[in-house]
Order: sequence, then C-alpha cells, then structure tokens
Amino acid sequence: MIDSVQIRRQGPIDFKSHYEYMCVLQDSIPLQAVKVNLRQDALNFNADRIRLADWPPILNTLKINKSLISVSIKSCHQPGLGESDSEKYGIHFRRRIPPIRSKDMTFQLCRALAACLRVSNSLKEVELHGLPLRERDLRTLAKGLAASKSLESMSLPYSSCGDEGLEIICQSVKNSPTIKMINFTGCNLTWRGAQFIASIIKHQATRRHSEAWAESLRYRRPDLDCMNGLRRISLNCNTLVGDQGAKALAEVLGEDLWLKALDIRQCGITNEGAKAFLHALQTNTTLMVLDVRKNPLIDHELLKTVIERVLLNSHDTNSEYKWFTSPSSKGPKPRKPSSLRNGLKGKNIIRIGMNILFIGHKVSLNTKPFFFPFWIAWGGIINPVRFLQLF
Repeated sequence: MIDSVQIRRQGPIDFKSHYEYMCVLQDSIPLQAVKVNLRQDALNFNADRIRLADWPPILNTLKINKSLISVSIKSCHQPGLGESDSEKYGIHFRRRIPPIRSKDMTFQLCRALAACLRVSNSLKEVELHGLPLRERDLRTLAKGLAASKSLESMSLPYSSCGDEGLEIICQSVKNSPTIKMINFTGCNLTWRGAQFIASIIKHQATRRHSEAWAESLRYRRPDLDCMNGLRRISLNCNTLVGDQGAKALAEVLGEDLWLKALDIRQCGITNEGAKAFLHALQTNTTLMVLDVRKNPLIDHELLKTVIERVLLNSHDTNSEYKWFTSPSSKGPKPRKPSSLRNGLKGKNIIRIGMNILFIGHKVSLNTKPFFFPFWIAWGGIINPVRFLQLF
C-alpha cells in the first residue's frame, strides 16, 4: 500500500512509472510505442495502433502529468474511397477502424490534454496530426490552451477543423502569453479563416504597440523580440485561401513588426496575391520567412522576386525561423522483380504449361508429372497429388 501511494505521488513527474502502474491495475501490458520517447520527456505515437482497452492508462496518466515537454499524437487512417480491385471480383474485406476515429475517444483525448495543459508548467509543444476533431473537442481543447502557462507551439495539421474550428482555437491563442507558433496545415480553411488570422495579427500588434509605448515612457528601449504573441503561422495546403485571403494577410503584414514566418504553400494564390505580399514587404523588415512556393498560378519570376525580397530581412543565418524544405521528388529506385535466384535457399519454380522446372538445387525435371508416383526434390518427397496441385 505504501508503494502504491508513492507511485501516485510520483505520477505527475514520472509518466513512465505511473503509466506502467495504471496498466498493472487493469491487467494489461504497457505498450512499447508509448514508452519509446519518454526519456526525452516526449509522448509521440501513432494512435491508429492503440486498441480501445489500451487508451485508459494513457489518458489517466496524461491528465495529471507535469513533466512532459512535447505531446505528438498522429493518425494516418484513410477511409476507403470508391471500389477497390478486390471488391470488383467479389472479395470483401472488413476494414478495421481505429478507436481514435470515434467522437467519444477524440473527446476523451482532448479532455485529458486540456487537464494536462492546466496543471503543467513544462509542456511546450502539442501536435494532433490527422485526428477528426469536432466542435466539442476543439472547445474543450481551447479551455486548456487559455489556461496554459508554458505552451509555445500548437499544431493541428490535417484535422479538418475548418474556419469554425480555427476561430475556436484562435480565440484562446490571441490572448495567450506564451504561444508563438500555430499550424493549421490542410485544415480545409478558406479566405474567411485567413481573414480571422489577419485580425489576430492586428490585435496582437495593437497590444504590443501599447506595451512598447509604455516601455518608452520609462526611458527604456523596448525589446520587440521578447514580447508575447505569435511568431510563426503555417497555413499550407488550404487551396481555398486564394488571393482574397492573401490580400487580408498582406494588409496587416505591411505594418506588423513581430511576425517572423508565414507559410502559405499550396493555397491557390495567383499573381495578384503575390503582388500584395511584395507590396507589404516594402515596409515590413522583420518577416524572415514568406513561403509562397507550390502555388502554380504565380509566375516564376514574380515568385523569385518575392523570395529574394524576404531574404533581405534574414540577416541572422542562425535564426530559429527556417524555411521548411520540400520533400524530394526522387524516391528510391524500384527493385526489378526477379523470378530466378541462384542461391540454395527457397524453392523457385517456373511454370511452363504442364511441365515444371526446379531451380536452385541444379536439377532440371522436364517430364510430365503423371508418369511417376512421387518426386524427390530438396531432400524430401512430394506427393503426386500435392504435385499436381502446383499447376
């Protein structure tokens, strides 16, 4: 009993021991995928591989934890689209849907994360990649964001939250004293979401100007880099942002002194939106990353001009704000299928009509199988019935 009390007391500062203790209580085995990164105070795993019975120990440990620095939970499950080749031939497979795709499980996860954000002074990064977050989940998570005292990065890539979900999260982000980076890549945003992001940038700029003015009244030189607020915003892969969203962002960037990086790749921007950004860069000297690549409707020369102009602001090559590198289009070379192997391992067979050729033990048999009651190959006996089944 004394040992269990000690474990419960250490639970908030030792994720691994408390997680293993919770698994013992429900007579289950701790998952190696959950424990693999705990030495770096990071919880990082693929939620698709977690069974329903394995979730309670994780959630019960997460909601009281005070030691984790990073939490990254990903889901790569894709529901079937259209008719597959197997279904064309009448073969139907029952696809297993991971428990994390259910609305009850995502709500429990967001509730545990919100509890962790309230009690932890160490948690700096939260990433929920590919999870189907609903309005109830986002509202629960937003309450934790508003109470957090340490979170610096909030990332919800491919969560399909839409403009409404972005507004729910950003209502807590805009007044957060610590959050510096938000990531809404592939979240089905439109120009309305971009306009809301622009309003947050403007709101934080007004507040920062007030702080800088108060500092100047005390005969101090305000340090702009130490002020609270967003430094990086990623809106990649939202093709409905378009020029209207780009113009809204460019309008507030022209007078902003604090935002360091804006990523808007694959956002349906044309030359009109790129020219708006180029005009904003004439007065903005603090933006170090403006990634408008992979917008095919922007002329190459104009794209080059925008990138060259924003690079003039990057005086410090060791800055923490880097350009995201695009994945290489050159994949691994496909291996040529080989039907013959000269080694002594395996039973390689070439079928030619009713004849069979055994290769590997350097014995060729080119005689019809029904002439012999059995075959001797590889040191064993092949039954004639089994042999005929090979054809």
